[in-house]
Amino acid sequence: MQLHHTSGRWRLGLALSLITVFLWGILPIALTVILQELDVYTVTWFRFLGSFTLLAIYLAARQQLPAPQKLRSTPLGLLAIAIIFLAINYLLFLQGLVQTSPANAQILIQLAPVLLGLGGLVVFKEHYTLQQWVGVGVLTSGFSLFFQEKLRTLITTPTQYLAGSGLIVIAAAAWALYALAQKQLLHKLPSASIMLIIYAGCALLFSPFATPKLILTLSPFHLGILLFCALNTALAYGAFAESLEHWEASRVSAMLALTPVVTLISIWLVSFLAPNLIPSDRLTILGLIGAILVVCGSMTIALGKRPKVNLA
Repeated sequence: MQLHHTSGRWRLGLALSLITVFLWGILPIALTVILQELDVYTVTWFRFLGSFTLLAIYLAARQQLPAPQKLRSTPLGLLAIAIIFLAINYLLFLQGLVQTSPANAQILIQLAPVLLGLGGLVVFKEHYTLQQWVGVGVLTSGFSLFFQEKLRTLITTPTQYLAGSGLIVIAAAAWALYALAQKQLLHKLPSASIMLIIYAGCALLFSPFATPKLILTLSPFHLGILLFCALNTALAYGAFAESLEHWEASRVSAMLALTPVVTLISIWLVSFLAPNLIPSDRLTILGLIGAILVVCGSMTIALGKRPKVNLA
């Protein structure tokens, strides 16, 4: 099987990755708020349906809807893997989020980009230089400090966090499988066309379990939050899918490691501006040092020089 190769436009890949990091970083806060009013199935169904609708309108306006002949040449098995595992990721992450918190969810979901990075090394034959492996060590050390207090909570209060945390770990593995399938599908279709099909497939999967009439009972505030979640999904996954077109999966995954930093900063800002909306997460000195190490490690991995190839 011929594997997908990046375009080499790494600066564009970097920019798209950072957009994804920001959008995914603030998303758990919005989800925590809307899950106070709606069940996980309805929220997930609406996010996929809204994303499909927005993307379909955009592609139709640009006359870029996928052609039937292109769809017939797309590996259906690979497409089914992407749809099923992304749906599993969405469902289990939300169920885990209900039982934990935005910060705890973002701690554990970081297994996803780690697994994606390893998958990029194994499946797509990508390579890390020594400098990048050092970055992995710095990144790991940063997470150990940054999440020390949260991990202690995870261990000492298993009745509250263990079940939800287990769901998020499974969600992370499912996401990595989706992302690897997504990258290989780029060999056949543009990223926007792939996401359009995936959104449609996932929306259909959740349709039997959703309760759309509950959306009509939402207050304007919660309806706005739900619409934001759908828009966030469309923009974030669009940026992520396109980043894989231009940059290696291992480097994209390294940038995604910054997502929890954005989440905790966002939690602090929201809890300061609206104390009753979500609980605050305190950042200690060790946590601040860890955040700096996470940023440095991610940048080292993402921007490290490519290994030289001997063509002789």
